[in-house]
Amino acid sequence: MGTLYLVRHGQASFGADDYDQLSPLGRQQAVRLGEYWRERGQRFDAVLLGTLRRHGQTLEGIAEGLPGLPAPIALPGLNEYDSHALIRAIHTEPLQKPDTPELYRHHFRLLCDAIAQWMAGVISPQGMPSWEDFAAGVRGALDKVRHDHAGQNVLLVSSGGPISTAVGEVLGTAPEVTIALNMRIRNSAVTEFSVNPKRMMLQTFNTLPHLNEAQHAGLITHA
Repeated sequence: MGTLYLVRHGQASFGADDYDQLSPLGRQQAVRLGEYWRERGQRFDAVLLGTLRRHGQTLEGIAEGLPGLPAPIALPGLNEYDSHALIRAIHTEPLQKPDTPELYRHHFRLLCDAIAQWMAGVISPQGMPSWEDFAAGVRGALDKVRHDHAGQNVLLVSSGGPISTAVGEVLGTAPEVTIALNMRIRNSAVTEFSVNPKRMMLQTFNTLPHLNEAQHAGLITHA
């Protein structure tokens, strides 16, 4: 029985012109995760990740704390949806920068509504795949793990959308549950699937074992 470790990227640059860039704190989260695994003798037989910059930077941080990782395999099917395109599809007026708690909540209310409409096929955000194609990219990555790496330990670095989609695929969750899971995945959090050639099973979801100690509490973030 192998284990697939799905890791959400470290904190990116929410509210900035370029979100796809780890913050200094996000890099600390990634390095700490690698250190945690190194301290426990964790080893990986394969590494998969999306092609976004924050995915690569997160893997670089993990590798700093855990040297000797296998050469990664980049899969565009593990890339995140475009949150700005989703929101623009239902809210054409420019949004204020989400720099207050209320504006932050408003941003994510709109995003959840847009994701639900995208999943239902009601909207087709510009430049984005359909929900069916997005989910197929995630399924393709899971199938690769089952077929090529059953019985091995595999590290997968991605984003909240693909990870929650993967959980939804394994558990057969309703769309609204998948969205709710998506909104709860924390930066650098680890979700584990047990893997054999026939199926995957959820073992843990959205855990932060590397940040459990009091001195790391300030590294816990959500966006």
